[in-house]
Amino acid sequence: MSPRTPPTAPPAGTPRTAPLAAGALPLLGHAPALARGPLPFLEGLRAHGEVVRIALGPKQVLAVCAPDLVGTLLTRPEFTVGGPLWDTLEILLGKGVATSNGPRHRRQRRTIQPAFRPERIASYARVMTEEAVRTAGSWRDGEATDVGAEMFRTGVRIVSRSLLEVDATGTELADRIAHALHTVFGGLYQRMILSFGPLHRLPTPANRRFNAALAELHTLVRQLVREARAHDSGEAAPDDDLLSVLLHATGENGAPLPDEEIHDNVVSLVVAAAENVAATLAWTFHLLAQHPEWERGLREEVESVAPDRPVDFEDLPKLTLTRNLVSESMRIRPAAWIFTRRAASDTELGGYRVPAGTDVLYSPWALQHDPRSFPEPHRFDPDRWLPERAAEIPRHAFIPFGIGNRKCPGDIYSLTELALVLANTVRDWHVENVPGRTDPRPRIGITLQPRATVLRVRRA
Repeated sequence: MSPRTPPTAPPAGTPRTAPLAAGALPLLGHAPALARGPLPFLEGLRAHGEVVRIALGPKQVLAVCAPDLVGTLLTRPEFTVGGPLWDTLEILLGKGVATSNGPRHRRQRRTIQPAFRPERIASYARVMTEEAVRTAGSWRDGEATDVGAEMFRTGVRIVSRSLLEVDATGTELADRIAHALHTVFGGLYQRMILSFGPLHRLPTPANRRFNAALAELHTLVRQLVREARAHDSGEAAPDDDLLSVLLHATGENGAPLPDEEIHDNVVSLVVAAAENVAATLAWTFHLLAQHPEWERGLREEVESVAPDRPVDFEDLPKLTLTRNLVSESMRIRPAAWIFTRRAASDTELGGYRVPAGTDVLYSPWALQHDPRSFPEPHRFDPDRWLPERAAEIPRHAFIPFGIGNRKCPGDIYSLTELALVLANTVRDWHVENVPGRTDPRPRIGITLQPRATVLRVRRA
């Protein structure tokens, strides 16, 4: 018998196949683990390497676990917006700026970018302060308050008044949008991890609830667009709000944008500017209830900057702790906790083979809870954002608004809103947990939110 020929090693520099994460089940792969406990599952992937294969049903996806490779993923043109997350979000967002690629994305981004110029942010800030003061003024001393719902309604009013210039968005409409989004986002997550189309077309109660909520949400957005059209002067102006910019914009052929494209971009706007900001504020209030020493420090900072008036845009550079606290809240409890990309051509990442069409994911939650980047990652510590400590954080370990040409165009808008709403609320109110009604454990959906956001508010 001839001796066995040893396997031939691949030539130096040849891309390798990424290792498969442990625990894959026949047919279902890692989908059950992602459904049961996605956050610890994603955190655990780093033990297998910087790039790891996971199986979602019959499909295999690459997970990127290293900050530098996430930076590469987000800046290389071979990787486009796509994959399970964006394929699923397209059900909700259509072909707006968030989900499109190539020339269409570049045109849409150029169209909306003027609405986020620095001088426009200053004018939006007035609305943010007014709505924050309005929300704080509606609370009653000692009452158990659903802070998450309050923050969502506040976010919807802010985005409607500032970016859409629609003043008639009352509490009832905000409540309906919040309720519809809650149902839709829960259903979207299940469709992302178990992307078996026929299962989601069955007339099950969950599918019927999802379809009804999605139809309701689109109906409400069409109502917003109709109200904006009613207020539109018919002429473009340099200080137009975002929806007016869309109404006056033209497509590749020079014709006005079709209603469907305007609608899709408004849905993207409402989801990003209301849902994500509201989730971050809900998490921040939960964290303050658990850490009253940081709440006291925040209140003292606000009172030192604006002792007898609401906090406004000009005060923001002085609110160092406020900014650090917002950053730490976004780090420890990211609203956007998972993202996906798709390889448009055969390529490699970190020395691993990535065939064309491969879906690639990364998790801000996993990156931001990696002890190699953030010592004691599960400890709430706003001081980690002081300049001397922040300088030690690896590049791309914390990129809440993305990087490159897909970076969120509304990043400064969102950060301004977060700081102004938080400062103008905490100056008057102290928050406490309500036994049996407060549950800060993460509720998994397309976005990450507390399971129950009821807190008791007491006059500070």
